[in-house]
Amino acid sequence: MSLRFILRGRAILNHSLKYYTGSTWENHGGNVSVFKTVTSENIVFGHSRRFSSSVTSQNNSHNHKVDQRGPSASDICDKDTNVGTGHGFGSLSSRFSSRKFFRKTSPEVQDYAYSSENAEDEAELRPRPVRRNTQYWYFLQCKKLIKKNKLAEALDMFETQMLKVERLHPEEFNYTVLIGGCGRVGYVKKAFRLYSDMKKRGLVPTDATYTALFNACAESPWKESGLQQALSLQQELRRKNVQLSTITYHALLKTHALCSDLRGCFHVLREMMQSGHIITHETFNFLLMGCIKDQKDGFRLSLQVWRQMLKCGIKPNSHSYNLLLRAARDCGIGDPAVASLLLLRVDGASDPNATRRGRGSRERERVQEPHVMDFDVDAFERQVFVEKDPGCCDTTGHGGGVVSDRGGLDGTSLSEQTGFRQHNNPSQLPTPVLGRVCHDQSAPIQRLGENLPNLLNVGAVHSNVVSLGNIAHPWDRLALMGGMEGFLKKMLSDSLTPDIKTLTLLSEVTEPGDAAEAGLAVEAGLLSLSEQYRLKLDITFFNTLVRKRARAGDLNGAKALIPMLAERGLTADLQTYCSLAVGCSRKEDGLQLLSEMQASGIVPNTHVYSALISSASKRLDYIYLKEILKSMKHNKVAPTEVVIRQLEFVAQYPQKYDRYKTRNTYLDKIDGFRGYYAHWLKSMPGQETPHPWERFKLPTREPEDVSEEKNQAKE
Repeated sequence: MSLRFILRGRAILNHSLKYYTGSTWENHGGNVSVFKTVTSENIVFGHSRRFSSSVTSQNNSHNHKVDQRGPSASDICDKDTNVGTGHGFGSLSSRFSSRKFFRKTSPEVQDYAYSSENAEDEAELRPRPVRRNTQYWYFLQCKKLIKKNKLAEALDMFETQMLKVERLHPEEFNYTVLIGGCGRVGYVKKAFRLYSDMKKRGLVPTDATYTALFNACAESPWKESGLQQALSLQQELRRKNVQLSTITYHALLKTHALCSDLRGCFHVLREMMQSGHIITHETFNFLLMGCIKDQKDGFRLSLQVWRQMLKCGIKPNSHSYNLLLRAARDCGIGDPAVASLLLLRVDGASDPNATRRGRGSRERERVQEPHVMDFDVDAFERQVFVEKDPGCCDTTGHGGGVVSDRGGLDGTSLSEQTGFRQHNNPSQLPTPVLGRVCHDQSAPIQRLGENLPNLLNVGAVHSNVVSLGNIAHPWDRLALMGGMEGFLKKMLSDSLTPDIKTLTLLSEVTEPGDAAEAGLAVEAGLLSLSEQYRLKLDITFFNTLVRKRARAGDLNGAKALIPMLAERGLTADLQTYCSLAVGCSRKEDGLQLLSEMQASGIVPNTHVYSALISSASKRLDYIYLKEILKSMKHNKVAPTEVVIRQLEFVAQYPQKYDRYKTRNTYLDKIDGFRGYYAHWLKSMPGQETPHPWERFKLPTREPEDVSEEKNQAKE
């Protein structure tokens, strides 16, 4: 069957249906509707369509109403009976347009239809869903807050907003950045709590996580507790066979150094060498920090570590020189005999095995790279931690026991390693060529000038020195490093320039001088150095100079430095006035200082009053002390534990003082001060020492219902 035949048959069918209509006529008996059978002879697709007809007759003459239910079959007629009626096929479709449902319906379907009609209105009223933040976004926000010293806000954002509100699953970097922030401030408890929560969630810590944990232990305010936490963490990592990086080892080395565990530093150093890590200047800097914690022998230990660093071919940096100045300021040299035997070595004693080696081995060492040279940690540890042997003779000839190294580098005694022979008779001591530094304290060491050795140089021959005396002052220890000029020349030889911290430390360790001109010369030299190296002096540098003059008793000279601050665009702070209070030994000076602070709008704190109380207690000026207590009560400055301890010491009678037998002019007014002090204690509230971690805790948030009930109860 062709396509043309199909299209022709469909056209004929449409034409025949177009003229298929119905007609109605009236009869005397009523309305009669007639359906005629119309047969379409046009065959479409092989089928014949027949329209059936039916005849309905109603003979009820009383019923002339028209059926309103819809078009009946009588309304449909053929073309012959529909002539002149004006109705065509499909013209009555408008009567069906109001119908909505053509199938069986139910209340559920109607409710669904109603809800679909109002869906657009509900969509307009519904708020848009808030876009959820990602874990990395919270990582960046916490990092910004930590840089602004807002650790408490960062912890609150992580624990409240991220975990409770948005319920995000944290990643490893979210915990690491918070542990790092806790490590910088020494918040050990919170750091390890985050680490425990991190492991419970199945997250794998990284080297940065372990580094932050060790750093938290190092910065802990309680060093013993921090050291125990670090040791337990180290044991855990050993059980898990976790290989630490160089940075993590340095953090562990810092923990042992700041916790005054120098032997632990050597254990970590040995483990680093066994793991194949490279030893750098940062490694020795942490060893120097551990030496500084020993106030008795710290300076001698620092010089030994310095020399070993130079022997390994490692070049120091500016921080290394600053650590040496800190050791000269805070630490002593220890036993002079031990210091003499260990520091005043001859040239051949720098390497105890040098005499046993041939010429070829020495030439091979020169070709070898500096960092590849063997570093015997065990031998260096035995050299640093020496033991006293009371059975040996005195090598210095001044009596007393001799210090010998039982576990020496090559099994020999220290005297043999250093080139000094033991002499039972002091007259057999070798005579120095230029002079010698001994126990004579009449002349300062710094006055000897060029005869002094520079102990920073490795392999230098100090033939003009027999032994070192009891060095008690920081400027004497600076003289052993060549003085200020020799120290700066040593820095320049390593292609380093001093920074502002170096100048500040030099101002603390230089000799104040007997006359004011000597002190001015030292300060003028430091100011010229700042101009030479284009260093911007800060308020800390000037506060150091003010404190140095005030301690020397030159209060007017200390006050003369205040106008220099305004010339350089600086203003005096509380630390400046605290430094001035050190030199206020008279009542007039102290009261004038308090009035100047009040005029400047600065309220004195407990540190200023503590310095004034210390100056007044040295002179036993109880009237001065009474005025200080009145000023504290007027300014409402609560005393701390340190201030109470100072006042309790001053208010006590001397142990051997009997006021009924003898009369002491300094203690005549102690009874009046004791009575006022007792009354003052009752009226002044004490200042509690804040917890170091209190500032990192946000106040607990109460529910809204509870807060509303409290407000209503108050009203």
